[in-house]
Amino acid sequence: MTKDLGKTSTGMQPNVAALLSYVLGFITGIIFFLIEKDNKFVRFHAMQAMITFGVLFVLQIVLGFIPVIGLILLPLVSIASLAIWIVLMIKAYQGEQFKLPIIGDIAEKQI
Repeated sequence: MTKDLGKTSTGMQPNVAALLSYVLGFITGIIFFLIEKDNKFVRFHAMQAMITFGVLFVLQIVLGFIPVIGLILLPLVSIASLAIWIVLMIKAYQGEQFKLPIIGDIAEKQI
C-alpha cells in the first residue's frame, strides 16, 4: 500500500513518475525535473537522478583516461552504478524519499 504522495502535473502516479526519472539516469532526471512543476516527491527524485548519474557519468569518463588505476576502478564504479540505480528505482516506486548520503541533501535543497 503506497502512501498518498499528492498529484503530479503529468497525470502519472507520483511513485511511477519518480521511478521513471531514474530509468535513463540523468537524462530522464532532467526531463522529469523540467516537466514536473507541482510534486516535490517527483522533483526530489528527478534532481537526485540528475546529480547522482551525472557525477557517475563524469567519473566513468575520467577513469577511462587513467591508464592502470582507471582500468581497475572502472568496472567497480560500473557495478556500483548499477546497484545504486536499481535501489533508487525500487525505493522511488515504493513511495520512499530515499536519500543518498550527501547527494540526497543537495537534491533536497535544490527543490
